[in-house]
Amino acid sequence: MSASDSIYALSSGSGRAGVAVMRVSGPGSRVALERLCGFVPRERFMSLVELSDAHQGFLDRGLAVFFPGPRSFTGEDCAELHVHGGRAVIAAIEAALGAIEGLRPAEAGEFAQRAFNNGKLDLTAAEGLVDLIEAETEAQRRAVARLSVGEGDRLLEELGRRLMAIRTEVEARIDFSDEGDVYDSGSERLRRALDSLLGTVRGLIDTGLRGRKVRDGLVVAIAGAPNVGKSSLLNWLAGRDAAIVSDEPGTTRDIIEIVLDLGGVSVRVFDTAGLRDAVGVEAEGVRRARALFAQCDLVIGLVDAGGSAAVDILLDKSGDNLPQPEFWTYRSRVDLMDANATVSDGLSTTTGHGLDSLLERLTRFAEGFADLGPVSFSRDRQLQELRLVASSMNDAMSRLVDESFDLAAEDLRRAGDALGRLTGRVHAEDVLGSIFSSFCIGK
Repeated sequence: MSASDSIYALSSGSGRAGVAVMRVSGPGSRVALERLCGFVPRERFMSLVELSDAHQGFLDRGLAVFFPGPRSFTGEDCAELHVHGGRAVIAAIEAALGAIEGLRPAEAGEFAQRAFNNGKLDLTAAEGLVDLIEAETEAQRRAVARLSVGEGDRLLEELGRRLMAIRTEVEARIDFSDEGDVYDSGSERLRRALDSLLGTVRGLIDTGLRGRKVRDGLVVAIAGAPNVGKSSLLNWLAGRDAAIVSDEPGTTRDIIEIVLDLGGVSVRVFDTAGLRDAVGVEAEGVRRARALFAQCDLVIGLVDAGGSAAVDILLDKSGDNLPQPEFWTYRSRVDLMDANATVSDGLSTTTGHGLDSLLERLTRFAEGFADLGPVSFSRDRQLQELRLVASSMNDAMSRLVDESFDLAAEDLRRAGDALGRLTGRVHAEDVLGSIFSSFCIGK
């Protein structure tokens, strides 16, 4: 990428549409408008134009708008052409732009990277913008909406100011250690201030971990012995025949997934192989099922209505160091029980008994992850930097107890650098490349 180039790209989605938006950024934006429209429209006003070029003649009638830098998305001169969204129209306009000297097609994320380079966008806002475009549920949208408009940067800037105030005072104790009024005053106050700041960062980490689940989708598995009704329950939740149902035990040998939108939260529900001693292909299905349970947020365990085994007996919970999901146990196929029997934890996909209550409970469980507050730093990169901030602050707390102010100052410097990397004020080129390459071409 070269900042001196002018770039263009289709900013709206590909394929046929009523309207398509072609975006241009760089010093060639004015030239592009003059060549295709015959004039540069009034700044920030939509103008009805006829687009044409010397080679193809008339191209289309549409709207054009000019945003002079630095008051634009990228901080450069920008132009937008709102035209009819047919493939042939788009191809003709792209060809006309490509024929203008100094203009070239944009690379993935190049518009956003120019906005970052020109101080219009910080890294957390850029990542929030990607997540906003990719959001498929209401909870995913809410989790990143404020991040995409710079709310995260403002929060981190405030944390940085608080951290710098503590670091400045710690370094003053190094530089003026022979002056008693500086050295002796406020050591406990310093630790309290740092502890408060550390609590805020830990809260951001907790929120980010929940936000990651909202972004990626909660993972729920249906577990139990063979032929206990797992596939029938999955099909009921899906509203279709997603899994094969058979009276023959061991029919489900691979993991089958459906995706539900519950309370605005994406929930991935998995049907798993029946848990029993098995051989061959079925044994591999059982192994995969057990491996999945360690990654779950929730396991719904089914036991036969006439049985007495609890589901956790069926699951391999020998790995005490692994995260344990929440467990719900239900008795399945209660329609086969005595007609006078009442089972509060029973389910039947034949009669519908207990299914609506299960779905309501599952929806409440999902909604519990959706309240993330104004900002959620949920990407792996963001969480990694926040953990480093917390770790460095925790180390500094220990140094302050020992009055090792020089070491504490170094810990606080590392914490500040990690905060800087979060917003991009301190960055490495390989990190920037990884982030912006995940954008679509027109962004």
